[in-house]
Amino acid sequence: MSIKSIANNAYLNALNTEPKRYATSKPKESFMETIEESLKKVNDLQLEKDQMIEEFAVGKNENVHELMIALQKADIAMKLTSAVRNKVMEAYKQLINMPM
Repeated sequence: MSIKSIANNAYLNALNTEPKRYATSKPKESFMETIEESLKKVNDLQLEKDQMIEEFAVGKNENVHELMIALQKADIAMKLTSAVRNKVMEAYKQLINMPM
């Protein structure tokens, strides 16, 4: 199993989604829709993390395990989102520098 597939599986697990299967003829969603959906899910994980931190701080929830899991999910999702952003920016820069 390659590192890419491990990272992809971790990213999908962090977002609680299943991998999307596309037909070879045309994709069901555009790239922009996929990015928007992924960013919304990352934002939801961040909001869930913030809510759990607040509940833990006021003593409403004392389950440290769930709090740590939420923190790790949000952290992994944010790191992978940043990695995807960096790759997209790198590809964009390469396209801009191509001779025409």
